Amino acid sequence: MIDLGLSKIAIIGVVALIVIGPEKLPKVARMAGTLYGRAQRYLNQVKSEVTREIELEELKNLQKEVQEAAHSVKQSVEQSMHGVENSISGNLAEVENAWRGDTSVYAAQDHDGHDAHEAMLRATQDDLARKAREFRRKKLVRNSAIPGWYKQRHGGKQHVQSAAARVARFRPRSASSPSSFYS
Repeated sequence: MIDLGLSKIAIIGVVALIVIGPEKLPKVARMAGTLYGRAQRYLNQVKSEVTREIELEELKNLQKEVQEAAHSVKQSVEQSMHGVENSISGNLAEVENAWRGDTSVYAAQDHDGHDAHEAMLRATQDDLARKAREFRRKKLVRNSAIPGWYKQRHGGKQHVQSAAARVARFRPRSASSPSSFYS
């Protein structure tokens, strides 16, 4: 803005005192101060509006970049899904042939004379039995870290109990006074 030093302001004040007069000078000074304040507020509003517009434009550009990135990711995922679908459809044909019992696909025989299809069924049954044994073992380990007889003897949880029942169970009993909340 305008570079006004102390000497310049003093000269302007003396000239204003001579031109305007001592009676009207305080009113004029107040009016000049209010006008200067309004001008500053107006300039601050314009500056904030301009910065807001700039930020809005930057956000729009950022949104556009994010949408383009999301679109490229979507396309790459769709392409990979298409590849997976193609490989699954090829495997599905093999599974359907196996389900229908098409033995031309499984013409190879193992050393016992059984065909590969029966060997594959045996392998899946063995796998399921192994998984079942593993599940039972994990469940037993999870549930029986402490034996049931020990839980019964030492007051371990046997069943779920509500908070009110737990409070009633462990509340100290006094035979001399009646059980009342306020007494």
